[in-house]
Amino acid sequence: MAKNLYEDGAELTHEQIEYFIERMNSGDEVEAGSLEHRLMTAASERAMRITSRMNSSFTSLSDTRKQLEELFMQPLLEDVGLFPPFTTDCGLNTHLGKGVFINSGCRFQDQGGIFIGDRALIGHNCVIATLNHHMDPAKRANLLPSPVHIGSDAWLGANVTVLPGVTIGDGAVVAAGAVVTKDVPARTVVGGVPAKVIKKL
Repeated sequence: MAKNLYEDGAELTHEQIEYFIERMNSGDEVEAGSLEHRLMTAASERAMRITSRMNSSFTSLSDTRKQLEELFMQPLLEDVGLFPPFTTDCGLNTHLGKGVFINSGCRFQDQGGIFIGDRALIGHNCVIATLNHHMDPAKRANLLPSPVHIGSDAWLGANVTVLPGVTIGDGAVVAAGAVVTKDVPARTVVGGVPAKVIKKL
C-alpha cells in the first residue's frame, strides 16, 4: 500500500504515482495533511526540479520535448510542441493529443487532470487549473480536484484562464484574456470575464 512506502522528501515510486493519480481522478476531496496531500507536494517538488532545468538552459525544441516526456512520464504524440518557459505543479496528469502546441509562459495545475485534444493551440501565458480549495473556512486547506477537457482544434488566446471542471468543445475559440468558468460549446467563440458566447463558427 502506498501509504506504507512514502516518506517525506523521498522520490515518488511508480506505485505511489499510480495511487496518487487514481485518487485525483476520483474527484474526491483531498484533506490537508493526508497521504494524497503529501504525495501532491512530492509531485510538485519533482515537477519544479524538471521545469526549472528545462526553463533555465534552453538548447533545442527537441531537447524540450525530451524533458516534457520526462515530466509527463509518457511519450508525446506526433508533432506536439511547446515553447518554454512552462511551469506545472504536478505534471503527472496532463494528456496531449497529436499536434498540440503550447506557447510560452503557460502554467498547468494538472493534479485533477488536463486533457487536450488533437491540434489544439494554447496561447501565451494561459493558466489551466484543476483544483479548488474548500469553501468552508474550517476546511480551506482541503482540495477538490476536477478535470479540464479541451477539444480537438480548439484555440485558447493569450492570457486565458480555464477553471476546474470546464470542458471546451471541439473547434472552439477562447478570446485573449478570458476567464472560462463554465463549459464552452463546440465551434463557438467566447470571451470576457467570465467568458460568454460571442458568436458561433
